Order: sequence, then C-alpha cells, then structure tokens
Amino acid sequence: MRRRFSRVRLRTRLASERAFVSVQRFLHIEAVSGVVLLGAAVIALAWANSSAAQSYHDLWHAPLSLGLGPFVISQSLHFWINDALMTVFFLVVGMEIRREIHEGSLADMRSAALPMVAALGGVIVPAAIYLAFNGAPPARDGWAVPTATDIAFAVGVLALLGKAVPVNLRIFLLALAIIDDIVAILIIALFYSGGLDYSGLLVAGGGIALVVVLQMAGIGSAYAYILPGAILWIGLLQTGAHPTLAGVILGMMTPVLPVAGREPPLQAAARALEDIRRAADAPRASMSQVIASADELRLAQRELVPPVTRVQMTLHPWVAYLVMPLFALANAGVSLDGLDLARPEAQGILVGVVAALVLGKPLGVVGASWLVVRMGWATLPAGVNWAGVLLVGLLAGIGFTMSIFIATLAFEDAALLGAAKLGVLLASVSAAVLGLIWGALRLRGGQRAEAEAATH
Repeated sequence: MRRRFSRVRLRTRLASERAFVSVQRFLHIEAVSGVVLLGAAVIALAWANSSAAQSYHDLWHAPLSLGLGPFVISQSLHFWINDALMTVFFLVVGMEIRREIHEGSLADMRSAALPMVAALGGVIVPAAIYLAFNGAPPARDGWAVPTATDIAFAVGVLALLGKAVPVNLRIFLLALAIIDDIVAILIIALFYSGGLDYSGLLVAGGGIALVVVLQMAGIGSAYAYILPGAILWIGLLQTGAHPTLAGVILGMMTPVLPVAGREPPLQAAARALEDIRRAADAPRASMSQVIASADELRLAQRELVPPVTRVQMTLHPWVAYLVMPLFALANAGVSLDGLDLARPEAQGILVGVVAALVLGKPLGVVGASWLVVRMGWATLPAGVNWAGVLLVGLLAGIGFTMSIFIATLAFEDAALLGAAKLGVLLASVSAAVLGLIWGALRLRGGQRAEAEAATH
C-alpha cells in the first residue's frame, strides 16, 4: 500500500512539474514573440503608408495555386496566410486548450471558475459597449472584434514588468486568454461561417474518421496526421465553415497520454541502451544493430512525452515566430490615406472598438471576477490582489491577432475593415501602455513597500 501511494505521489509530482515547465516555456516564447509580432505590425503600417504602398497590396493579392492532378486550389497569398497558415496557429491553440483541461489551470472547476467567469465578462461587456456605438448593420456585424485577447502581446507586456509580477498572476492571464480563445473559436464557428454546404461534412467527417483510425492503430508520428488534417481542412472549406477550425478540432483530438506501445517507453529506452552497449562491446560491432537500437531509443524518447505536449512544443516556436508575424504583416497594413473616416459607420466602428477594448475589457474582467469572488464561487489565487486583476483586465484589452482576424471575417467593405483594424491597433497600444503604467505603479510600488516593511 505504501509503495502504491509513493508511486501515485511520484506521478502527481512529475505531472505537476511537467505542467509548470510547459507553462514557463509557453510564457517565455509568447513574451519574446510579442516583440517580433509588434515589429511585423510596425513594418506593415509603414509599408502600407509609404511610396511603395501599392507593392504591399499587390503582394498579398498575388495568386498562388496549390494542387495535385485535377485538384487545384487557386487563391491569393492573403487567403493562404489567413485561411491555411493560420490553421497551424489554431492547431496550437487547440492543443494548449486540451492540455490545460487535462492537467493545467482548467483541470478542475474550482481553479477554472475565476478565469472562466472573468473571460466571459471580458467578452460580454466589450460586445455590449461596441453595440452601443454600432446598433445598425453593417457596422453591427463587428460586435465580436473587441472580444478577443492576444496572448503573445499580453504576455509580452506582462514580461516587461519583470519579477514584480507574481507567478499566479501570469497563470491567471494565460488561463483567461486561453478561455478567451475558446469563446472566439465558438463565435467564429457560429456567427462568421457562411451558409453551410452539408456535402462538405462528409469530407470533413472522413478526415476525422481517419484521425481516429490512426490513433487506434497506435501511430504517434505527427507526420501521419497531415493527410487527414488536410482532408478535414478541405471539407470545412467546402462546407462554408471557416477552414481554420480544422486546427482546433485536430488540437482537441490530440492524445494527452503517451501512445501505448508493446512495452512502456522507459522499459523500451532501457532495453535499447543495453542493446547499444552490448553491440559496442562486441569484438565486431554491428553498425546496423547500433543504428537499429538508436532508432528504437529515439522512438522511446519521443513516446515518453504525450503527443499533445510534444507536438505543441514543436509547433509553438514556428507559430510564434513565423505564422503570427506573417499574419500581422499581411493584415496590419492599414492605409491611412485610403481610410474614409467621414462615413458615420466607420467612425462608429473605430470608436466602438477602442472603447470596448480599452474600457470594456478591464470593466468586464474585474467586474465578473469581483462578482464570482463575492458570491463565494471562487477565490483570488495566492499572491494575486485586485490591483493584479485590474492589470490582467487592462492587458486583456490587447486584441491584435484574433481581433484583426475576426474583423477580416466581419467586414467585406474595405473602408469598414480599415476602421476596425485601426481601432484594434490604437486600442492594443493604449491597453499595453495603460497596463505598463498601472503595473509599474502598483506591482513594483507594492514590492518596494514590502521590502521597506521587512527592513523595519
């Protein structure tokens, strides 16, 4: 009994350490990539408002064809970035959600209650503020633009405050942003997908069925799932639903436990090491045996880490440093010369987006958090006070990537889309500056006060 209890405690400790290391790595990549993302946005703005502005628009509207035999898809480069490359972004988001539900901050209702309600408040209040300025179509269609939070930018700004930020506050922001992503994904699926062509569901269902078959066969290589993922993407594109949702579906289907093999990964690794040692000590070392054993060792090492963690860790840097900056470069180039703010609809969208993100997000996050704590359904995490919750609310107003993405789905009119993008950019910069000022005043000030109190 004691031995069994020790094994359970060891597994629990290892799972906790693995989750903590994953969160730390995730936060580090997001913090650094926020700078890259900002650089891409600045380049896009400068390019779109320079003497070479026409080349900016020509580049993203240049046709690019991909196909095999008679099956050819010809679309603009902008389409391939927004509808295809961003699928990888949503795949990482889906896997992060899956992992957090399994062993992270969303693993139990008690821990998830506060960020969940705070995120919902940070969606409902901004949407209501936006609709207060934009009650009539087509401007009304952008109600979801200010409901999203950009994880990379928000975590990057939080990182600028240094060690004064409690670890639990970082985790609270991360959990809130992940739930925010879940809500944004549901909004895209329910409100921003066109009229559905149900014949495409058969194709999408075939892709999902193929994923299930491969998982049941115990195939753990991520490359094997590229084909079923492509089939799912084509099926969703055919239905009229946004094809990037294929990434979310695949991410949520990724196993959270190591793939079961003929023997446990640790045992397989030990056996492979022993085979390598014997082959190396033999009078006539068999290189083929060493190579075969080394391959088995690499496979065992791979299977030690659950697929949801392994694939997410592999793709996350590519998404953070390539996919998201490319998206920013292709979408943040708002031409101020071509922006017509004389139209009442454009004015309403611009003001509505800025007010909703800068004011609505902190009001929604803090108000919902206060309500759920006051009712006794949740408590503030250790080391987190209401000043920290307000900081999270301010940083949640950094919408950028997801907000611009939703804007591209909400508006076909170039003038309205430009107003929405400009509103997102102005609001995101304002929210970041306000968050930095508040964090510097409250968090670092509180840290100095504690240090002075400790010396007396």
